[in-house]
Amino acid sequence: MGTKEKRKYLKLSGLEPMIVSAETNFINVGERTNVAGSRKFLRLVKEEKFDEALDIARHQVEGGAQVIDINMDDGLIDGKEAMIRFLNLIMAEPDIARVPIMIDSSKWEIIEAGLQVVQGKCVVNSISLKEGEEEFISHAKAIKRYGAAVIVMAFDEVGQADNYERRIEISKRSYDLLVHKVKFPPEDIIFDLNIFPVATGMEEHRKNAIDFIEATRWVRENLPHSSVSGGVSNVSFSFRGNNVVREAMHSVFLYHAIKAGMNMGIVNPAMLEVYDDIPKDLLEYVEDVILDRRDDATERLLDFAETVKGTKKEQVVDLSWREESLQNRITRALVKGIDQFVVEDVEEARLSVDKPIEVIEGHLMTGMNVVGDLFGSGKMFLPQVVKSARVMKKAVAYLLPFIEEEKKKNALSGGVTKENDSNGRILMATVKGDVHDIGKNIVSVVLGCNNYEIVDLGVMVPPDKIIQTAIDEQVDIIGLSGLITPSLDEMVHLAKEMERKNFNIPLLIGGATTSKAHTAVKIDPQYKNAVVHVNDASRAVTVVGDLLNKRSNQKYIGDLKEDYEKFRDGFLKRTKQKEYLSIEEARKNKYLIDWQTSEIVTPNQLGVQVIEDFDLRKLEPYIDWSPFFRSWDLHGKYPAILNDAVVGEQATSLFKDARELLERVFDEKLLGAKAIYGLFEANTINDDDIEVSSNQETFIFRTLRQQLKKHAGKPNFALSDFVAPKESGIRDYMGCFCVTTGFGTKELAEAFEADHDDYNSIMIKALADRLAEAFAEYLHKKVRKEDWGYANDESLTNEELIKEAYKGIRPAPGYPACPDHLEKITIWELLRVKEQIGVELTESLAMWPAASVSGYYFANSEARYFGLGKVKEDQVKDFAKRKNVDLEYAKKWLSPNIVD
Repeated sequence: MGTKEKRKYLKLSGLEPMIVSAETNFINVGERTNVAGSRKFLRLVKEEKFDEALDIARHQVEGGAQVIDINMDDGLIDGKEAMIRFLNLIMAEPDIARVPIMIDSSKWEIIEAGLQVVQGKCVVNSISLKEGEEEFISHAKAIKRYGAAVIVMAFDEVGQADNYERRIEISKRSYDLLVHKVKFPPEDIIFDLNIFPVATGMEEHRKNAIDFIEATRWVRENLPHSSVSGGVSNVSFSFRGNNVVREAMHSVFLYHAIKAGMNMGIVNPAMLEVYDDIPKDLLEYVEDVILDRRDDATERLLDFAETVKGTKKEQVVDLSWREESLQNRITRALVKGIDQFVVEDVEEARLSVDKPIEVIEGHLMTGMNVVGDLFGSGKMFLPQVVKSARVMKKAVAYLLPFIEEEKKKNALSGGVTKENDSNGRILMATVKGDVHDIGKNIVSVVLGCNNYEIVDLGVMVPPDKIIQTAIDEQVDIIGLSGLITPSLDEMVHLAKEMERKNFNIPLLIGGATTSKAHTAVKIDPQYKNAVVHVNDASRAVTVVGDLLNKRSNQKYIGDLKEDYEKFRDGFLKRTKQKEYLSIEEARKNKYLIDWQTSEIVTPNQLGVQVIEDFDLRKLEPYIDWSPFFRSWDLHGKYPAILNDAVVGEQATSLFKDARELLERVFDEKLLGAKAIYGLFEANTINDDDIEVSSNQETFIFRTLRQQLKKHAGKPNFALSDFVAPKESGIRDYMGCFCVTTGFGTKELAEAFEADHDDYNSIMIKALADRLAEAFAEYLHKKVRKEDWGYANDESLTNEELIKEAYKGIRPAPGYPACPDHLEKITIWELLRVKEQIGVELTESLAMWPAASVSGYYFANSEARYFGLGKVKEDQVKDFAKRKNVDLEYAKKWLSPNIVD
């Protein structure tokens, strides 16, 4: 910048102006109002609890965020509608609206919708050259018209900038286009130059931090008036779990990056050490890494990190507690999940009492009561409770032979019996046809830790067995679990049967596809006693306790019934207010692609391919860890969750255990992985059907079309819209696949259970599920780049793969775009899945082994994910006719999607 040129400053505003001048301190961006980064915020938006969602924004502003980032990108919500509604609400809240807004989305229509309603001067996050100059310029012109600032990602048609030269190249090119071609105010340009981890052990990562810092310096010196931003926590990713080192790394990085010109970004203030307060030896090692001052900097910091006190608490061996009283030792072992000394402590306890059962009723239950209190007050988290259960089970297993010797009437059978003053007996089952049980098992463990006896019937349990066992065992509550949509009807059927047989015990409903809406509308009306939807394990103890509290349960059940009735009335009223098209009208409003100009790539490899004995280690880079933490009731986005102020420590401990078991899986080949996939000639027929040809045979996939009446210009999608119609004369293609990483999971889980280790039994299932999803991601990438080859120059990070930033889609039967599970049968017939790789379908069309994923491949650049939503009975009748199945049979599979 020339010395005579007057400095122009970035000016933003909400109700109050913000001028980012040379004297302004670093601008911190709050990102908790982001559905991808906050599960709580996502839930509130999905449940339309926007008043509570506003509180999250308010807390960020009160906590010092100078800009708040708002993102509504989630497949299960209408992102555009949610963005408009939430921004309008914020605009009416002066204490929030006083700060500038960052409109964050990967979808241009959502960004533009936000720009149309936001007040003041906001920031758009983000645009890049990823899709080429034409789209980049078009979006930049629109942002300029709206008067907003913009974040420009260091990303172009080749991929992300990952070194100094590429950061400069992309930044200069972007800047020149914006300033000289679009005439975009240079002070309104903010560059995100990509902060990547250092000290990973990989040579190519050594300069990640210094390249960012030097690129920042170059941008600020050579691209006049622009700003630089970034997400700081990425730099210390390789030291996750070691907060002392991470805090020092963040402070050192910011110290040098801010000096170089970085003036805004996302930083967790709780994860910062004061630069001058960093011990001199740690400071030297960290700066050696950040600034790449030595060839052995990474090794030196790794070695030093092990010596830092308080770094990895789980590695610090503190046995002073072994000097405490016997009860304190047993309680600590249960609370901390330490099973190393439990047998000797339990034996000492047994020798101190008259009857061995007294150890369970006294010493162990005293300790478990502490666990229950801590969990109930939010001071313990689910993985810790499951570890506590492991210690409890080992202690009980040791005592059982002694109890049996005494031939007591109230003998234990795998836990504390009701006769021994348990709090109640609960039957747990995954319903007929469904094979998923991770959530059910976690709830069972948590309830067991709170002195409830669990009768666990496992998976794929037929209704007559559930009913008869409940009678025979005289259970106090029945808990039903399910993951796939047919399980919802099974639960309705169970409720009807319980009513018919005059049951008077509560019914718990849980599982991924279940919801309060389905429970209130479909299940609750079928059963006079309490029906409760339990959406996570942490609620189970409280709900069960309230249901079985004889003094207050009638009021609790009455309040539940009243709440569900109000919810049901409101839900049905909202549904009736929506307008739906006939199937003929919906087809007239289908999504239209210009097939004469649309690019159709002929696959390099047609037909069916099989992968046997796949090396699981190849899947490690493709694992999406965020759902893994959610399965343990730890909510947050990976890797940020490892630094979360509330659950970070527990998430880090859980992640360490998961990594250790995963290494065993890799090294010892504990799980078997197979895949089958195929690419075929295909065309759309009769609007909604896709005809596929393979080895002179024809297969038909029946798709479903949205029927909700849309705003003018908005189409009613069906998956068939993404394949060229037969009458066009154009030959098109589609694919389908099935992958599994589940062979061996059942045996491993049973072996852990036999060793009283529920923690690792649940862990191996959760890891198998993550590996299956990673396999699906890996295979889709292989198909895009090699077998089909329509994206052979693709270069995406794992984060971009998770965000589905690639061309083409892989929707799955049973999910929002195609909720009908019946189409799995056609996939199985076309690929011969069972015969080729041994993955079977249950009677409810769940896949077995459970850690399996199947679906379709569509390659058209205009293919997109969508939710089918509700459909009218005319389409259900048409679907049944096209499938050549009975209408009631079709309704069974589509019932959650049928307009009431």
